[in-house]
Amino acid sequence: MDPNPLVGDLYPRLAAELTTLLNEAGEPGLARQIPELRLVADCGCGDDFCRSFATVEHPEGKPYGPGHRNVILEPEQGMLVLDVIGGAEERIAYVEVLYRDRA
Repeated sequence: MDPNPLVGDLYPRLAAELTTLLNEAGEPGLARQIPELRLVADCGCGDDFCRSFATVEHPEGKPYGPGHRNVILEPEQGMLVLDVIGGAEERIAYVEVLYRDRA
């Protein structure tokens, strides 16, 4: 059993919004990942405007490497940016949630 909770269980409105925005942005493959997306770690930056979180383990201070890209979404409030890794087998690695509540 995975000890990391599903993002959709913790933040159902955010998960639904991510799915909608990804489909609208022409990213259906990423949208299909949302139901299985797990919260691995909070950002930990301490900024009051940041509610970002990791969805995969990431070695601290190291870049994501080849195949990394950002997907900038257009929510009604704040900013949502996804860090996507893996080239052909893309995975959402990090969800930047800025200037908004995560719920």
